[in-house]
Amino acid sequence: MTTIQMEKIYYRGVHIGASPGDFAYLRNSSDIVHDTDALRARMEEDGYLYLAGLLDPERVLRARRSIITKLDQEGLLDPAYPVDEAVAREGVAMQFRPDLAYKNPDVEALLYEAEMIMFWERFLGGPVRHLDYTWLRAKAPGADNATAPHCDTVFMNRGTHNLYTAWTPLGDVPLDFGGLMVLEGSHRREDVLGEYWKMDVDTYCTNGNEAALIEGGQITWQSDKRSGAFDEDAARARRALGGRWLVADYKLGDVLFFGMHTLHAAADNRTNRIRLSTDSRYQLASEQADERWIGAHPVGHGPKGKRGMIC
Repeated sequence: MTTIQMEKIYYRGVHIGASPGDFAYLRNSSDIVHDTDALRARMEEDGYLYLAGLLDPERVLRARRSIITKLDQEGLLDPAYPVDEAVAREGVAMQFRPDLAYKNPDVEALLYEAEMIMFWERFLGGPVRHLDYTWLRAKAPGADNATAPHCDTVFMNRGTHNLYTAWTPLGDVPLDFGGLMVLEGSHRREDVLGEYWKMDVDTYCTNGNEAALIEGGQITWQSDKRSGAFDEDAARARRALGGRWLVADYKLGDVLFFGMHTLHAAADNRTNRIRLSTDSRYQLASEQADERWIGAHPVGHGPKGKRGMIC
């Protein structure tokens, strides 16, 4: 394994790699992709499965091009470069674009058919359903587009906890693109993360000062929820939990799976290109699904997804 080029990894404008012990490469589990028992044991052990080359590259390319075409039509790409390179026009600030995945047949074919569904049916041992909302990120260059360290359970814990995320890069994502990174062993750190795991970002105090703003949709979350982040600082989160940030030079067709209790984040995009990726979620069809993320028009974190309580 080659040495990680730590000088390429920044978080919110700060270089977060001080020593070789700060980072390591994700373990590639593609050698056991056909051994379901081994995959389950690996997920239990590591809290994630990195499967290089699992997805059909042509499907990934079709999904990528469907999105890039829309970005180009919106005037967000630099016309001096080929459209396929997705070079951002100067001044573009963007990171979360789920609208680009909504009723997009190429994205849906990639995430909700073929290899992806076959994998989850085998891994979970029965018919599966996916959450109907697709989280699509189109991260423009800049130090303000890093994703804070968090666990997914705080955003989608009203259904089964036997729910998994697939992070799918739509194209190559080398280290300086700011791809997803996983904190080693974090899924076992209930001693530190246990109370955080119980959080539901969409609960709020009906007797609190922000109740009217939340109920009216003026603010998304109660201020003490910190947008669902465990910590806003990736280096500080690593110091609190130990372990290393695990990274990869992702290639077209790679996918990263992880559970609801695995802490993860994304670094800065230090290139001139827009980094495209999706988050999609899978569970057994027989188990309860979080009502915020299912249906033709999921309510998500909007006012209809809120639960008030007396604090």
